[in-house]
Amino acid sequence: MKILGITSTAIFSLLVVIAGPGYAQHELQDEKQDHPQQQQSKHEQGKPQQHAQQPQQQDRNSQQQHAQQPQQDRNNQQEHAQQQRGNERPQRTQEQQRVRQTAWEQHRSQHWDSDHRDWQQRGGYHGYRIPDDRFRGYFGSNHGFRIYGLPFMVVGGYPRFRYEGYWISLIDPWPEYWGNDWYDNDDVYVAYTGNGYYLYNRRYPNVGIAISIST
Repeated sequence: MKILGITSTAIFSLLVVIAGPGYAQHELQDEKQDHPQQQQSKHEQGKPQQHAQQPQQQDRNSQQQHAQQPQQDRNNQQEHAQQQRGNERPQRTQEQQRVRQTAWEQHRSQHWDSDHRDWQQRGGYHGYRIPDDRFRGYFGSNHGFRIYGLPFMVVGGYPRFRYEGYWISLIDPWPEYWGNDWYDNDDVYVAYTGNGYYLYNRRYPNVGIAISIST
């Protein structure tokens, strides 16, 4: 009886050893069947995050658009204000143009050769002298400009305009053969010829109008 019991125990142990790898393999397969679900679940968890990023990006774009809208509104308001100022400008310009035109016409010569006098004939120039460095930077034949749009006034019946910080007053009348609107459309420049300042018109060279400079 003891021998039979020992033999049965040995056989059972041997069966357990033989069945062990198969049982372990069966357990491993069961775990693999469970793991794909977990892996798939983790993969599927990543997808909602990607989809969640899209609404966040859309929200940021929407916020940026809303932030830019006030700036666009301000730009539109500025353009509207500029248009209004532009619409008002012709009325002011026409009034100023009427005053200038009257002053210039009254100062037009009838006989330039007899009406004109240079500074030597006038006894020399005794007005303000522009510093040399300032003169070289803004005056002379290389620095033409147009009188139209510059500050303007009439003093003692003579036209006066302001250029580069100086008031320029015409002492001579302007030649009768110059264009009627030369003071609006012609390029002019200020030169010093040795005995005083003169205003020259590029359209009519070699004809200088005696002028006086003041600050």
